[in-house]
Amino acid sequence: MELTTEIKEYINRSVLCWLATVSTENVPNVSPKEIFNYYETDKIIIANIASPQTVRNIQKNENVCVSFIDILVQKGFQVKGEAKIIGKTDSEFLEMEKILLKMTGGKFPFSTITKITVEQAKPIIAPKYILYPETTEKEQIENAKNLYGFKIR
Repeated sequence: MELTTEIKEYINRSVLCWLATVSTENVPNVSPKEIFNYYETDKIIIANIASPQTVRNIQKNENVCVSFIDILVQKGFQVKGEAKIIGKTDSEFLEMEKILLKMTGGKFPFSTITKITVEQAKPIIAPKYILYPETTEKEQIENAKNLYGFKIR
């Protein structure tokens, strides 16, 4: 599945994503990831900074789910696909690393990257948009700022 412009925009607007994996014992694991981006037309890449359980799970079961939202607008996407751990010896690593290093400024070392080939995606929206269809993104942003105590300078 090709990543749409809208999905890419939400990736750029999201501070974190949450990567869900499953162990061989069928124990779920959800881990926040700070350094992630899209790659090519149908992939998401994530730097494995402190992710030993995630890496172990993917090596045994490649099916994953990634969710990300713009925390103020409270919209985003859930994507599902197949993951592969890319190491420094893989031919793709250097190209992917360049993208992720721009985000880290070299401050977060990583030796592997999770590459997810996206198979399906669906929007995530806050329930308020459904319960109160007249809700605008501007109102949602203001409500979120007030709720979470954001100050405007």
